[in-house]
Amino acid sequence: MMATESSSNSAAVAGGTTGPPSLVRGIGLTTAINLNVLNMIGVGPFITLPLMVAALGNRALLGWIFGAVLALCDGMVWAELGTRFPESGGSYLYLNRLYGVERWGRLLSFLYIWQLTFSAPLSTASGAVGLSQYAAYLWPRLNLSWFTYEVGPGGWFHVRLTVTLGSIVAMLACGLATWLIYNGIQAVGRISRVLSIGVLLAIVWVIVSGLAHMGGTAGHASAFSAEHGVGGFSAGLLIAIYNYGGYYNICFLAGEVKDPRRIIPRAIFWSIVIVASLYVFLNISVLRVIPVHEFLAPGAISTRSSVIAVVMQRLYGPWAGKAMAVLIVWTAFASVFAVLLGYSRVPYAAAVDKNYFTSFATLHQTKHFPTVSLLVLGAVSVFFCLFRLPDLIAALIITRIVFQFLLQAVGLVAFRSHLGGQPNPFKMPWYPMPALLAIAGFLFVLVHGKDLSKEIEFATGLLLTGLTIYGVRAFIEREWPFQRGTRVGSGQG
Repeated sequence: MMATESSSNSAAVAGGTTGPPSLVRGIGLTTAINLNVLNMIGVGPFITLPLMVAALGNRALLGWIFGAVLALCDGMVWAELGTRFPESGGSYLYLNRLYGVERWGRLLSFLYIWQLTFSAPLSTASGAVGLSQYAAYLWPRLNLSWFTYEVGPGGWFHVRLTVTLGSIVAMLACGLATWLIYNGIQAVGRISRVLSIGVLLAIVWVIVSGLAHMGGTAGHASAFSAEHGVGGFSAGLLIAIYNYGGYYNICFLAGEVKDPRRIIPRAIFWSIVIVASLYVFLNISVLRVIPVHEFLAPGAISTRSSVIAVVMQRLYGPWAGKAMAVLIVWTAFASVFAVLLGYSRVPYAAAVDKNYFTSFATLHQTKHFPTVSLLVLGAVSVFFCLFRLPDLIAALIITRIVFQFLLQAVGLVAFRSHLGGQPNPFKMPWYPMPALLAIAGFLFVLVHGKDLSKEIEFATGLLLTGLTIYGVRAFIEREWPFQRGTRVGSGQG
């Protein structure tokens, strides 16, 4: 999955500001599962499977399996939040309600939108970079490096930018998506849903073809060494979190679900089971065609960057590889478009709720879409295309863990403790074990992550700047904590 919330789910956050009465509860269980699955499976597995193999070697299956277990544990947290607060809004709403609409919830929901202003472009850019990798399968010259630039060498924040022709292609993809949205072209967003089904069928095609292939093996025992230990497992878990992102999409549409108490938990569970099964069999099938030792060979860069196209080429010939590459390129662009379209509504919704920069509430005079929000997210996405795919994914997930996943899980446990013995809309099995395991899993990724110092510094910088901005604004406008009792918004979003 390229993004942890889809366009429709992100748009639902904006829709939450209009109030639940305007929403029709028409989403049933089958539709809810379909929405989750189609949003979980984007270009993610096509571009990250080599990263999982690099992290865990021939134990890559463990990454997908344990990632599914973590998703199920965290999914129970989302299931309870979605049933306890059955309104459209997702994390912005939950943080408001869990920590107090007029107190800490005000701050934490602001920080959530603040990080989203950067994590959404990270998600968009990861899809654009994945697009460029498969475009390079069609035009190998895109891999040629122009120059390398180091930001802050030897300083607190150090990162290396390598610009290739592929980087330019990725930047142009983000720029084109921004331009299309600005000019009111919605067809790409509609087409992306159809292409999602096509990608799902493509995954099934690869799985069936790979399992039928008798010429390869799933890997070699020697492909797993000490370097794939705790750090490698943490890296694999991080990649799995990125790919499973979206099991909670239905929570962003809770205000449109027929029976939230029954449908939301089931939709989350079955979508994780379905997608995990596909990822496991995809991993097995690909490694039957391209063994692990070949994946990890120093000269296999082109194979790793466009692995699915290479698999289809080996099985059916060059035409199949090119056809698969074209499908993935087009789907990746449609995903970039859809995600940017949806995310651009989220800061706008918070600004309308008077909990973000007022400029983000600006609408186009004739087409009535959030111009400032779109242009800011589009510009940041273009810049992030200069970074490597692993860095984009790591920064995205670490930021989400710090500002979203951990806060929700911890907040829910504290919230339920405060409620005492009051009845729950969703009875979490073995409570509080799933929530505690989710917290432990996310902390494990943060503590034992391999080479995540840049990403943790990035998240820390976002946290400090966000706290500073909120503090200055709250002081000027006499909001909490500088003037308690002031009405500070509805908590919808």
